[in-house]
Amino acid sequence: MRRIVTATVHNRSGVLNRVTGLLAKRQFNIESISVGRTETEGVSKMTFVVEVEDDRKLEQLTKQLNKQIEVLKVSDITDKAIVARELAMVKVISNPQIRSEIQGIIEPFRASIIDVSKESVTVQVTGKSDKVDALIDLLRPYGIKELARTGLTAFTRGHQPQVAEFKSYSLLK
Repeated sequence: MRRIVTATVHNRSGVLNRVTGLLAKRQFNIESISVGRTETEGVSKMTFVVEVEDDRKLEQLTKQLNKQIEVLKVSDITDKAIVARELAMVKVISNPQIRSEIQGIIEPFRASIIDVSKESVTVQVTGKSDKVDALIDLLRPYGIKELARTGLTAFTRGHQPQVAEFKSYSLLK
């Protein structure tokens, strides 16, 4: 089963290596990983997409990560209300005649052309992974020269207040 796990860690040299080494040693396959600084000085957040066999293996993963000195918090956010995005840059073979065609393809995806040369255009797209996959599939027939993806970045949504009960009113008395 595919799981999205976040780890809040101290931003120190070697932390990423130790965490990914731990996952590799226990034979967890990391499908994607995204790491960056947080709003707190000296703290980073890692977002992993991992394939685990069952709930027991998932529990083993979170316990092992929590044992690491540099790890402050580990969360499996797969089944929670989350905001998740990925970024991809796609360099597509292009000439001036088909650039407008490519522009027409990327527009519904809210993607943008970020670089143009004589023989290619570079497209930037952000969104859910399936949206990124769909655009890449549409651009493939033109010839993809280069592709770079960030991996998933995610966190839980903010607290949403419950909708208050509405009193029923009637115009008839």
